[in-house]
Amino acid sequence: MGSAQVSEDEWRKRLTPEEYHVLRQAGTEAPFTGEYTDTKTRGVYRCRACGAELFVSDAKFESHCGWPSFYQPKEGDAVVLIEDRSLGGVRTEVRCANCNSHLGHVFEGEGYDVPTDQRWCINSVSLTLEPAGNA
Repeated sequence: MGSAQVSEDEWRKRLTPEEYHVLRQAGTEAPFTGEYTDTKTRGVYRCRACGAELFVSDAKFESHCGWPSFYQPKEGDAVVLIEDRSLGGVRTEVRCANCNSHLGHVFEGEGYDVPTDQRWCINSVSLTLEPAGNA
């Protein structure tokens, strides 16, 4: 898609103000407000900015944290991780590897009953769900 060449002005035109705030300025949507928080639809979650495949519904689980949670990304190289010290602690920010848009954060060792012991806490506004076909 060549989204690496997209200017911030162009992102502003392509995205809604909320999408821009989260995806391009590392904002966070309010908990329990995102459209995918409780979604059980099978399919692929794509980056809302560039369309890259990021997560699959099979890896989504109910964490009751207020945001969609996954226990792993679709592919190891679909996302990049960045150390985030913005709130005084250390968190691991998750960005789309294709367009460098902010997706959310990943947390480890919280005790959720998932294979990776990870919670990929992702903003709904960063994602677009492509429901699985009937193939």
